[in-house]
Amino acid sequence: MNNNDVAWLFPGQGSQVTGMALALMEDCDPVRQTFSEASDILGYDLPALIADDDATRLNQTQYTQPALLVASTAMVRWWRAHGGAEPGHVAGHSLGEYSALVAAGAIGFADAVALVALRGKVMAESAGEPGCMAAILGLEEDRLAELCAKASDDRTRVWPANLNCPGQVVVAGNGAAVARVVELAKAAGAKRAVTLNVSAPSHTPLMAEAAEAVAARLEKISIADPDRALWCNARATQVTDAAGVRQALVEQLTQPVRWSASVEAMAAAGVTKAVEMGPGKVLMGLARRIDRRIKVATGDTPAEMAVNIALIGGVA
Repeated sequence: MNNNDVAWLFPGQGSQVTGMALALMEDCDPVRQTFSEASDILGYDLPALIADDDATRLNQTQYTQPALLVASTAMVRWWRAHGGAEPGHVAGHSLGEYSALVAAGAIGFADAVALVALRGKVMAESAGEPGCMAAILGLEEDRLAELCAKASDDRTRVWPANLNCPGQVVVAGNGAAVARVVELAKAAGAKRAVTLNVSAPSHTPLMAEAAEAVAARLEKISIADPDRALWCNARATQVTDAAGVRQALVEQLTQPVRWSASVEAMAAAGVTKAVEMGPGKVLMGLARRIDRRIKVATGDTPAEMAVNIALIGGVA
């Protein structure tokens, strides 16, 4: 039985940190198996990559994406192994949508690892000229859309990419255009405008080739209907069947992440508690700005996860 007032929220690229979720291997065979299986599929030692203090590879798109998926799945498996409550809702921010689909039984873990490895590779390759993303705080969506249009030209373009919460929009595109919109945003009164540690212009038309490659791979993967409410990025609505899952994963590559609208929709559906199933506290911070009625628990160590289970409740 799923708890309809509980959601699992899965973070996306930019939340990666050295050592994420590795402490969960200490007391949980399913977590150790998760990392081992992923390493076999990827062809490299994933725990060693995540543990690397330098983190050079961890911050590269083709490595970041499978690493975050595996860290989030490891947290879910630790939670389940320790009797945590099953949520009635799942949602993932950008890449996190894949973790949500694994948690909801729509995509098998092995298929998801291979798929996000491909996704990261083709995203890194498809933009052509180096691209990037930048977070703009203090300006609304419509104003940022205007500034993106002004900063774009025939050769380099930038678009709103992540509609994260009121007053926080992430833009993405060609590097030169992103730099221009950052300066325009500062001049327009933005509280902050910072380039993110992301090496691909996600959720823009520059990802068209990547979307085609992902769509082709999705046709070869077995996908099931989600076993609980799953909220998709591109439309901020529920995906209820396998065909919708395929469509959502292709759409999210070239269209903005409508995270603020997704959280609002979950709140309207009765969600009051959530667990951020991934490293960091990015989604907790966004939820506070979107709807404070949703209380989000965070943490990826055994002690933190045990506290979260106590807060959210055991298996219903």
